[in-house]
Amino acid sequence: MRRAVRVPRASPDEAIISMTPATGDHPPDTRPAALLRMKAVATGLLLAAAGLAALARWQGNAGVWGWVAAFADAAMIGALADWFAVVALFRHPLGLPIPHTAIIARKKARVADSLAQFIRDKFLDTEVLLAKLRAYQPAARLGAWLSEPANADLAAGKLVAALAGALDFVDDARVRERLGAALHRRLANLDLARAVGKLLGALTAGGRHQQLLDAALQKMSLWLGEPDTQKSLAAIIFEMAGRDYPLVLKALGVVTDTTEFSQRIAAAIAQGIQGWMQDIATQPEHPRRQQFDALIADYIARAQDDSDFRDRLAGAKQDMLAEPLLADYLNGLWDELKNWLLADLHDPASSIREKLGDTARSFGAGLADHPGLRASLDDHLEKAARALATDLRDATARHIAATVKAWRDEDLVRELELNVGRDLQFIRINGTLVGGSIGLALHALQKLV
Repeated sequence: MRRAVRVPRASPDEAIISMTPATGDHPPDTRPAALLRMKAVATGLLLAAAGLAALARWQGNAGVWGWVAAFADAAMIGALADWFAVVALFRHPLGLPIPHTAIIARKKARVADSLAQFIRDKFLDTEVLLAKLRAYQPAARLGAWLSEPANADLAAGKLVAALAGALDFVDDARVRERLGAALHRRLANLDLARAVGKLLGALTAGGRHQQLLDAALQKMSLWLGEPDTQKSLAAIIFEMAGRDYPLVLKALGVVTDTTEFSQRIAAAIAQGIQGWMQDIATQPEHPRRQQFDALIADYIARAQDDSDFRDRLAGAKQDMLAEPLLADYLNGLWDELKNWLLADLHDPASSIREKLGDTARSFGAGLADHPGLRASLDDHLEKAARALATDLRDATARHIAATVKAWRDEDLVRELELNVGRDLQFIRINGTLVGGSIGLALHALQKLV
C-alpha cells in the first residue's frame, strides 16, 4: 500500500495565483489616470487656498476673514513647499536647474546599485533561499505531482518535444557540418595507441583480463557443447573432406555412414577443445594463460613506448578517417537512427513517450513511498542551491543594477512616478491642510498675545 505524503499547504496568495486563469490579455494601465486625478485634487486645494486668501484680502481681513486669511496663507505655503518637494524628486520644478532637484534622475546609478544590493542581501541571502527551499519540500511535491498519471504523461510529452527539437537542431545542415568537423578533429588528434594502452592497462589491473579470459573460455566451451554447433562443425568437416580427400571419403562411405562419422569426429574435436580450455581455466600457471599475459603486457608496452607501432596505428587511423565509405556509413547510420526516433516521437502511440511516462510515474511513486529517497533528493538539491547561491545572488544584483542604469532617465522617472506619485500627492494634500491648521494656530496665538 502506498503511503500518503504530506505536502505543505499552499498559502492563500499561492492558491489565488493557481486559481487565476492565465490569459494573454493584460488589463489596461489605470495608473496615469489615477495620478492625474490625485494631482488635480492637490492642485485644486492649492487654488482653493489661493482663492480664499484673495477673498479675505478683498474683505480687508476683517473679523472672521482674518482667520480665513491666516488659514489660506499658511495652506498655500504648505501646498507650495510640498509641491516643490514632490516635484524635485522627479524633475526640476518649473524646468529651472535648481540644485538638489531631479534627485532620482541624478542619482540613478546610486539608486540602481542600492536596489541591487538590497535585493541581493535581503531577498537572495543564501540561508534565506535554503530555508525557503527546505520549507517547500521539493522532493515531496515532485513525488506527489508525478504520482498523478496525467502529470507524468505531461512531463513525458514535454521531454519528447524537447528531444524532437534537439534532433531537428542537430539535423540542421550547418550544425551537422560543425559537429562532424569537430568530431573529425577530435578523432584526428586522438593518440589512439596511448588511449588503447591506457584502456588495456585499466582492464588488466588486478588480473581483470584473466577474469575476461575465463568468461570467454566458459562461453566458448558452452558453445562447443551445443548440438547445433557440433552439427555445423561436422558439416564443415564433411565438406572439406569431400573437397580435399574425395577418395578417402568414398572409401569410408563403403564401411560406415560418412555423416555420422563426421558428427563423431566433430564431437571428439569439440570435447578435445573443451578439455584443453578446461585445463587453461583451472590452471593459473597454464602456459597459454601466461602467454596471454605476456601478449597483453607486450601490446600495452608497444602502445605506450614503441614509436613505430604507434605511427603505424596512427596511420591506419588516418587512412580510416579519410575513407569516404566510413563517412557515408556513419551518416547513413545516423539518418536511420534519427528517422526512427523522429517517427516514434511524432507517433501518438510513441514507445519512447510511453517509457518516459512509466519512468516518471515510477520515480514519483518511489519518492512518495521512500522517505530516504526524498531526503536524499532534498539534500542534493540543497547542496546544488548552496553551490549556486553566491553566483546567482551576484549575477542577479549585477543584472538589476545594469538594467536600471540602462533605462533612460525619463523612463525611470515616469515609471516611478506612476507607481508612487499618486501616494506622494497626499503629501501635497496633507501639506495644504496641515499648513492651514498651523496658520490658524499661529493666528490664535497672536490674538492671545
